[in-house]
Amino acid sequence: MIYRKLGKTGISVSEIAAGCEGLVEKPYEFVRQFLDEMEKDGINCLDLYAPNPDMRSNLGAALKGRREKFVLQAHICSVWKNGQYMRTRNIDDVKEAFEDQLKRLDTDHVEIGMVHYVDSEKDWETVRDGEVMKYALQLKKEGKISCIGLSSHNPTVSLAAVKSGLVDVLMFSINPCYDLLPASDDVNILFDEKTYDKNFLNMDEERQELYETCLSLGVGITVMKAFGGGDLLDPKLSPAGKALTPYQCLHYALSRPAVSCVMSGARTIEELHDCAGYENASEEQKD
Repeated sequence: MIYRKLGKTGISVSEIAAGCEGLVEKPYEFVRQFLDEMEKDGINCLDLYAPNPDMRSNLGAALKGRREKFVLQAHICSVWKNGQYMRTRNIDDVKEAFEDQLKRLDTDHVEIGMVHYVDSEKDWETVRDGEVMKYALQLKKEGKISCIGLSSHNPTVSLAAVKSGLVDVLMFSINPCYDLLPASDDVNILFDEKTYDKNFLNMDEERQELYETCLSLGVGITVMKAFGGGDLLDPKLSPAGKALTPYQCLHYALSRPAVSCVMSGARTIEELHDCAGYENASEEQKD
């Protein structure tokens, strides 16, 4: 496994990382095995956007005795209310959920505190000027998070956040098709096949500027949706008009400026090993 520095945070992450999709609604035994296999493959970074309490508790138990081997990207503003996931900017709910997360993970800190899902400029201004960013800065000062992150699908919002100097890490959706599209507040546009009927041929200039700005400012990028939610791997759904391979998608994302790792989104042990196999893939397989 190859490890990369996460911007200027000083944190080293495996370039193939993992999302938590495969851990939701799974028994403890599976969660423990998933971490066992991550450790064997050298995968040390794990995103925790899902707020499911059982998943967090199972993960906390599975981390016992090896917490220091993993880099946790935990989300601020992703909460569990009335038995379901919610995104909120209500600071009381945000604080309660984050403290509960630390307790369930059985840890006093996480490496990355990721402000969750900021896709509109208005929402970014609310986060930047309001209680959420104050809380994130407080968590960083107290050592409960090592650095502040922000997740977004919108390059305009992401650029503003990166240029503000408040954000150390950006979680952004990167793949060969999304990179063709201009900014939008509506994430669903990324998945709509009609969007690609416009025959975009070149990479969106603002997205290129975003990656280069992150590189120049030392903001590390962790990648989500490298496979387009799986659409790029399906010949019937892929906006590219053909199925791409996991290795092609991973290589594309890892080749962008400032990218440190890709959250693979593996839902099974087999998919996890397949993604880790990128490290041994030939240049032809990655092309």
